[in-house]
Amino acid sequence: MRRAGLDVVRSGRNRDMTTYLPTLKQLQYLVALREHGHFGRAAAASYVSQSTLSAGIRELETLLGVTLVERSRRVVRFTPLGQEVIVKARSILREAEELTDLVQAAGKPLSGSLRMSVIPTIAPFMLPRMLPRLRRERPDLKLFLREEPTDTALENLQHGRVDCVLLALPYAVGDAAIAPICEDRLLVAFTPEQGREPPDTISPTAIDEGRLLMLEDGHCLKEHALAACNRPELRNEATMIGTSLHTLVQMVDNGLGITMLPQMALDAGILAGTRVVARPLKAPNAAREIALVWRRASPREADFQLLADEIRAG
Repeated sequence: MRRAGLDVVRSGRNRDMTTYLPTLKQLQYLVALREHGHFGRAAAASYVSQSTLSAGIRELETLLGVTLVERSRRVVRFTPLGQEVIVKARSILREAEELTDLVQAAGKPLSGSLRMSVIPTIAPFMLPRMLPRLRRERPDLKLFLREEPTDTALENLQHGRVDCVLLALPYAVGDAAIAPICEDRLLVAFTPEQGREPPDTISPTAIDEGRLLMLEDGHCLKEHALAACNRPELRNEATMIGTSLHTLVQMVDNGLGITMLPQMALDAGILAGTRVVARPLKAPNAAREIALVWRRASPREADFQLLADEIRAG
């Protein structure tokens, strides 16, 4: 009898614990509010009304018996405990997504939904070649793409907002698994002087730092190009102005300076219709390595390896 009584108490305790566990939806609302810093924007990103999101977070606070968010008309602030809960909530949500991935990975290879970030100096040049082939050969794959700078893409990978990232190395990717795709050499782009034949290669010492046009901060291609030149003064003298490689090419075509481009951009026809020519940069490390990276603990590693194979073939 006594044993049976203990069993009843234990069952009751387990039932109570289940009753008072936060839901994944509540944690998603909390994380969305932290990321957007505004109830309206967080609600829009979560595809719910603002009142629904606000009520979900209040329910979570009531459930836990603590205040996680300090609310005012203009500012949303998280309490110190709220900040700690955010970290744990992200971890729980990531684990939940990986559980789903585990089940999905047990089915047909490279199928279902997959979220991939691609950096801006790769997306316009590789995706047009890659996507038609993927649609044709992997019809069960639903690939959701985001174009964003490397730092943002890696942060989204860490927090589970994307599954993998197509980027350029060298770059500090943290504890991520890496599948190399290809090497992409760097070239110097310029408008040749009339009547003079352009040289076969360009030495870094021949680059006029006062005329060098580069992508603005946040684009890793800028760092790769500057590192390849191995001229520290270029970092201070170069004009960091371009928001895209296409913009830089137009500026060079209008005689405003010179720039550096990756081979894949030339292969995609970025110089078509311009007077700009490009020559290889004569330097030992004048290239970047294109790679696919993903969270090392992901159960979909086999899918990512297959995706890397598909990208190489494209």
